[in-house]
Amino acid sequence: MTVTAIPPTSTTEAGGAVPEEKKSGLKKIVVILVVLLAVGGGAYWFVLRPKPVEAPKPGEVVSLDPIQINLQGEHYLRIGIALQLTATTKEADGSKALDATISEFSGLSIAQVNDPKKRAELKKELQHQLGELYQDEVMGVYFTEFVTQ
Repeated sequence: MTVTAIPPTSTTEAGGAVPEEKKSGLKKIVVILVVLLAVGGGAYWFVLRPKPVEAPKPGEVVSLDPIQINLQGEHYLRIGIALQLTATTKEADGSKALDATISEFSGLSIAQVNDPKKRAELKKELQHQLGELYQDEVMGVYFTEFVTQ
């Protein structure tokens, strides 16, 4: 019996390998995708990236009339505050700031109010509340009067 070899007629070579034509086409597609991704990333970086938020520039300082706040144990606090406005803000309604101050300090003990660390925490919390109430029109708060009895 004689055996003759029949040349393979399928598109794959012996061993299941992909022909060179398909390999080069696949390489071209991968290279094109990598280049497109690089160009897209570069475009995002230079055009669409978020701009850094600039710190607001200080503007006018507005002093509000001092108010008296009831503390625990028949004590009171007389407090005066001043608002540091941003440069873009010309005036601010002080009633929101006074209301927030009353809410922050009412009912505290005289020991809490006189403790320097606690006072710094209260000031920081008040400044945070004012930032939310005035939507970035106020960038700071100062105590201009602080008397306990």
